[in-house]
Amino acid sequence: MAKNEVDAYLVECPEPQRSTLQALRASIKKLLPNAEETIYYGVPAYKVEGKGVAGFASFKKHCSYFPMSGSVFSQLENELAAFVTTKGALHFPIDKPLSLTLVNKLITTRLAEIPSKGR
Repeated sequence: MAKNEVDAYLVECPEPQRSTLQALRASIKKLLPNAEETIYYGVPAYKVEGKGVAGFASFKKHCSYFPMSGSVFSQLENELAAFVTTKGALHFPIDKPLSLTLVNKLITTRLAEIPSKGR
């Protein structure tokens, strides 16, 4: 059901946000093939062992990536210097997906914060 909810979320996004977020979704799914895909606080999100690891959203003038942690960005300051960040969101252009390399760093940093139950 959650996959269908994420599909429905993306269908409602205008272009070019839809294509940009579909590319981000593909990157997240490649890096977290066993993650639970869901809607969390109204946006597509990915959970590992019940913990939020990544999420994204479409806005009129930007797209956002959510690391589901307030401490991820401070650990990646150099990698994120070209982006606008808030405590919980990384804003990026509506027509330029985040690189797989950057998404990998964001996810790896977040996963390191989650105690493993056999990951």
